[in-house]
Amino acid sequence: MPDFDAMLTPLNLPESVRKQAHRLLNAIQQADSGAELQRAADRADGFGLGIETVRALNPSSLEGLYLVFDRVADMRRADLAP
Repeated sequence: MPDFDAMLTPLNLPESVRKQAHRLLNAIQQADSGAELQRAADRADGFGLGIETVRALNPSSLEGLYLVFDRVADMRRADLAP
C-alpha cells in the first residue's frame, strides 16, 4: 500500500484538504473492481476541481494533488489487471 502521507506532505496542504485527500486515496486503493476504481478516481478529480474552483491551493500544490490521485489510481488499476 502506498504511503499517502509521504505523497501528500510535500504539497503543504491545509489539514482539512489533506484529510479529505487521504480519504479519497484510501477509496481508490480499496476499489475492488474497475468500475469502483473509476468512481473513486472521479470523486477525487471532482474534489480537485472544487479546490481549484475556490482557489484554495496554489497552482503547484493543486497540480501535485492531481498527480498523486492519478498515480495511486494507476497503481490500483495495475493491481486489478488480470
